[in-house]
Amino acid sequence: MKLQQPKNQMICFNLSTKALLAGLFLLGCAANAQEKSKAEDIKAIKSMCGCYEVEFNFAETFQYSKDGNYQPSKTKLDAGLEWVELVEDQPNKLVLQHLLIVTDSMIVKHWRQDWVYENTDFHQFFKDKTWKFNSLPKSAIKGQWTQNVYQVDDSPRYTGTATWIHSDGRHYWTAVADAPLPRREYTVRNDYNVLQRKNTHEITANGWIHDQDNVKIIRDDSGKDVILAKEKGYDVYTKVADSKCQSARDYWKKNAALWKNVRAKWQTIFQQRSDLNLQTTVGGKPLYEHLFDLKPDAAKAESDKVIDSFLK
Repeated sequence: MKLQQPKNQMICFNLSTKALLAGLFLLGCAANAQEKSKAEDIKAIKSMCGCYEVEFNFAETFQYSKDGNYQPSKTKLDAGLEWVELVEDQPNKLVLQHLLIVTDSMIVKHWRQDWVYENTDFHQFFKDKTWKFNSLPKSAIKGQWTQNVYQVDDSPRYTGTATWIHSDGRHYWTAVADAPLPRREYTVRNDYNVLQRKNTHEITANGWIHDQDNVKIIRDDSGKDVILAKEKGYDVYTKVADSKCQSARDYWKKNAALWKNVRAKWQTIFQQRSDLNLQTTVGGKPLYEHLFDLKPDAAKAESDKVIDSFLK
């Protein structure tokens, strides 16, 4: 005798199967959409590489000091030529090194920006050469890119995480991050110790723009903040022929091995997943001077020793 499955059970089975298939289809669509978005993100980040004429513009916009003798920072307008080298190209990490061309014979290793996909670990600037380690759950950074910005000596500067937006013909990324004072400020003033930066990187038809809305903050040891002033920054990177930056490209070929060792040393420090405190100077010199004094073929042990001497 042939047994028949109850009709109502067959209906339930069919509905469950359809629901399962529909769920799998939606998951597949979501995964494809995320991969497509990630590919657009990578294209945008890589487009910041190359040779650029750069305009640097900074101006204080509002002052909050109760001191009647407060003097705002002077408006800064400057320009330069920079080569941005793609140092690492991995599926979830892109490393961009900026090289400032002063003259054909004088190249300055400038700032560096690392872009890491769905990164959970952060060293966030607190104040006074101190960075606090923080870790976020994966759910909080899904689809996001972390921009880690480093000093000229590859020590940490600031970190922000956000989603790249590709909409209405625009391609941009915006995040807020606490940072140390930039060189244009800490060489002339010491009345604040944190620059909270709202950074927007936007790709344009002629290059890209680094748009900033910054807050100058006085922070005490407990983390209490007092706002001193606000600032607008607007840096315009206009693409020019790569041949104009040939001297910087030659410099990097000669010095890449040294700075690869320096990056590797810092990475071992970051992987300890703990707070970071650095000395301002050792032997009367800041870290970048010690590293810039090294020869291009210096052994890794030599650059490691220099960096270790600055760790508290």
